[in-house]
Amino acid sequence: MQKNKAAVKPIGGYLELELPKGNEYYPDLVHLNTGRNALEYILLQKKYHKIYIPYFTCDVILEPIVKLDIQYQFYHVDKQLDPIIDFEIESDASFLYTNYFGIKLEKIVELSHKIKNLIVDNSQAFFSEPLPGVDTFYSCRKFFGVPDGAYLSIKRKLAKKFPVDNSTHRFSHLIKSIDSGIESGYSDYVNNNKDLENNEIRSMSLLTRKMLSSINYNECVFVRQRNFNFLHKHLAEYNLLKFDATDEHTVPMVYPFLTNDKHLKVHLIQKRIYVATYWPNVFKWTKKNTTENFLAQCLVPLPIDQRYDLQDMFNMLNILRLFL
Repeated sequence: MQKNKAAVKPIGGYLELELPKGNEYYPDLVHLNTGRNALEYILLQKKYHKIYIPYFTCDVILEPIVKLDIQYQFYHVDKQLDPIIDFEIESDASFLYTNYFGIKLEKIVELSHKIKNLIVDNSQAFFSEPLPGVDTFYSCRKFFGVPDGAYLSIKRKLAKKFPVDNSTHRFSHLIKSIDSGIESGYSDYVNNNKDLENNEIRSMSLLTRKMLSSINYNECVFVRQRNFNFLHKHLAEYNLLKFDATDEHTVPMVYPFLTNDKHLKVHLIQKRIYVATYWPNVFKWTKKNTTENFLAQCLVPLPIDQRYDLQDMFNMLNILRLFL
C-alpha cells in the first residue's frame, strides 16, 4: 500500500462544535483578525506618509497609525455625518471616511470620484460592497456573533504571509449569552475588547471563518432592513439625522436616532435597552460646542439586528415614546 505523505486527518474522538456548512459573504477578500489591522495592512502596502481621519470615530483607529509613526490630521463632519473638507489633501496622503451606521454609501460614491487615496471604513456597513479600486475594510463582530475577524478589499496584496490567529480564548461571552443571557457575558465581552488591543496582523482564525460560513446572510439582510424601516417609519419625524431609507442596498448596523435629549441613552439603558455611545473618546478629542461632541452625546443607536422581530421593535418603540 502506498503511504500518503500528506498529514492524516484524525478520525474519532469527541464530537466538535457543529455549525451549518455554508459560504462566507466575502470569500475572495483578504481575511484578517481585526479591522484596525486591516487599516494597518493598507498603510503598509500603500506607504502613505499622512492620513486624514474623522474626529467622529473610535480611538482604536489610531493604533496602526501610531504604530507605523504616520502623520495624521483630524477633520470634522457635519450633523448629517458628511465630511467637511476645507483643506487640500496631499498627493502622498490618504483620507479615511466611515460609512456611518451603513447609511452613507451615496456619500462614499461621491468621495470616490473626488479623492484619489480614499480609504473606506465599512466596519458599520458589512453588506456594503467595496467600490472598484477603493481600499475598504470590514469588522465582522459589529454585525455577527463572532469573537473577531475582518475583511479587506485591496487591489495589491502584501507579499508577507501572516500567521493564523487563534480565537478560542475570545469565545466565552458568546457562549454565556446563550446559556445565561446577554447581560451575564458583558464583562467577558469587555475583556475580549481589551484582548484585541495592539495585536499583530494575523490571518482570520479558523474558528471565526467557520462561524462566518454558517450564517444565513440573506436572512440577516431581510431582518435588518425590515426592522430599520419599521423604526424609520415611526421615528423619522423626530430624528434630527436625515437620510434616505429606501435604498435596497443599504443594510444598516443600527437605527441612528439623533435627538437633543442628552439623557435618552441613560433612560433606555435603565429599561434594559442597551444602546452604545459612539464614541466615548470623542469627548476627549473635541470641545463641547463641536458637532462631533453633540453626536457622541445625543446620537442613540437603536438595535435592529437579526436577533429581533417586529414585536421587539414595537416594544422598544413604545418605551422610546415615553421620553419623546
